[in-house]
Amino acid sequence: MNVEINGNRLEVEVLGPEGAPVLIAHHGAPGLGSRAEPRSSFGRLADRYRVLVFDARGSGDSEGKEPFTHEQWAADVDGLRQWIGADRIIMAGGSYGGFISLEYAVRYPDRVTALVLRDTAGDHSHEAASRATALATTRVQLDVEKFDRINNGQVTSDDDLRDCWREILPLYDFHYDPEVVEQKVASTPYRYRTHNYAFTHNIPNYDLKDRLGDITAPTLITVGRTDWITPVQASETLHRLIPGSELTVFEESGHSPQIEQADEWTARVRAFLAEHVPAGEGTISR
Repeated sequence: MNVEINGNRLEVEVLGPEGAPVLIAHHGAPGLGSRAEPRSSFGRLADRYRVLVFDARGSGDSEGKEPFTHEQWAADVDGLRQWIGADRIIMAGGSYGGFISLEYAVRYPDRVTALVLRDTAGDHSHEAASRATALATTRVQLDVEKFDRINNGQVTSDDDLRDCWREILPLYDFHYDPEVVEQKVASTPYRYRTHNYAFTHNIPNYDLKDRLGDITAPTLITVGRTDWITPVQASETLHRLIPGSELTVFEESGHSPQIEQADEWTARVRAFLAEHVPAGEGTISR
């Protein structure tokens, strides 16, 4: 459904029973991501939770009114919380969606009952290590110019973003399958202006480390052992800085344990939520 939040139309899907605790899941990769990934992963929890997934401002099928800032994206999450009638929510997100989940948790701490993070980071200090890992790959011969343009937010069109995305996709999975890469290329919605803004303005200034100690919500951090772009060390830093957080590393996953070790990842998230936000504790009014 199409919902206006903060003056911008967002494409939204709501899964699960009315009256159940609300979980809002934020997709990654602004300008490349969409609600499809969190629908497939967090949607598994819709038997016991009210799961809201959406295309963020400037991504997927949603309208793209600027600004594409972390402050605005976090405010849009809070607008969705109000729209669905939840006092408090489980906030969840992977990769760049984890950035926004952390932003939401530090900006709206009283609205978060639990935080579920996947393959993400609290700042951008891992960038040099990520680039070194990528350039050392033996899977493919990377076009370094395309690699740098997508990571520096310098793509010139949606078609150019598609070509650069194809270039780096072989890096992501634990097991490389060229056919899977092409399927992902074909299914991705491309919004190059959103991508460029995020990588030229947001990421260079992204650093929440000094505020992570203020997070009081129970927090689960999950990460794939061979994640190249937000490596295990970034999750270990989150675990060290977020009081009482729990960290689980999935040994046979890259950037997507929710796909590559789906059963184990889902069981871990279910167990965490069952402990901290029992499904009988409904918090929504509609």
